[in-house]
Amino acid sequence: MTRRDPLSLEVISSLAEVTGRFIADYDEAAAAHELTGAQARLLALVVTEPRPMSRLAVSMHCEPSNVTGLVDKLERRGLVERRPNPADRRVKLIAPTTEGVHLSGEVWADLDFAAEPLAALAEPERVALRDLLRKINPSTD
Repeated sequence: MTRRDPLSLEVISSLAEVTGRFIADYDEAAAAHELTGAQARLLALVVTEPRPMSRLAVSMHCEPSNVTGLVDKLERRGLVERRPNPADRRVKLIAPTTEGVHLSGEVWADLDFAAEPLAALAEPERVALRDLLRKINPSTD
């Protein structure tokens, strides 16, 4: 069994703590807008780019049937819609409505935790942190 060096353990512990605090704050911000954390995360994903449900399931690390339920609920609220995929008309893309884009922006604006620690960093430090996080967490989309 390989033991981690103390510095790596400290970094891992700090990342876990930051992640936990972010998820709790994100869920609280979502709840203030009558969304679950999962609904808010799905909405944020489609705001950046309409996606098929299969890609949403991969991005959210869940079963496609879970995504279907989330999309159904968001669609009933008028926050997302199913659109034909121009590249493959058999596939539906999940896209935000104007109201969905607005509500997603409100949820992100309400994330107190996310803004608080980053405010303590100068812009070059935030750029360096972003770049380091990109390096250890390449996009899976």
